[in-house]
Amino acid sequence: MTKRIPEDQPFIARHSVKKRVLLFGGIGGGVSLVFAALIGAGSGEPLAALGVFGCFAVMFGLIFGLQIWLLASGGPVLAIGPAGLWIKTRPTRGQAIWLPWEAIERVYRRRWAFDKMLCVKPRDPRTGTNLGAFTALDSGMQQLVFGTGFTAPLNFADRPEAEIIGAVAHFSAGRVHVT
Repeated sequence: MTKRIPEDQPFIARHSVKKRVLLFGGIGGGVSLVFAALIGAGSGEPLAALGVFGCFAVMFGLIFGLQIWLLASGGPVLAIGPAGLWIKTRPTRGQAIWLPWEAIERVYRRRWAFDKMLCVKPRDPRTGTNLGAFTALDSGMQQLVFGTGFTAPLNFADRPEAEIIGAVAHFSAGRVHVT
């Protein structure tokens, strides 16, 4: 376990801030606009609607900005090499764990709402149990949704999904079942 994934691996994937901002910023702006239109139509005052939109946009922007900063400032989310892979143990800032290919049962993809994730299932179910209370909470929720506590983004990564899956297949050299 380490605080950050080492940058010296042959293949590295990070969060794509641009993709998240485009999707969720658009959703947040649209929701703010709908609320403003509803309130403005009810009050009959266009300036009231503009003020409501501004308040919602600022509130959403602050919360969303903090979340993006937490995701992006923690360094890479996945690093792959010939001996194994590094993967973050928490979706936001936090530690990462090294898993040699021999310790991985399988690598697969799962979708949850807008996120498509690369899931890494270790052979030993006790892997990662001593990583701390917050990690246990995050990992437990991920375990329910994805079947494992070790995930990395695919559609919100800085590399295409096909390239990430290809790197896993290439570097694992058949030692891990990749679906």
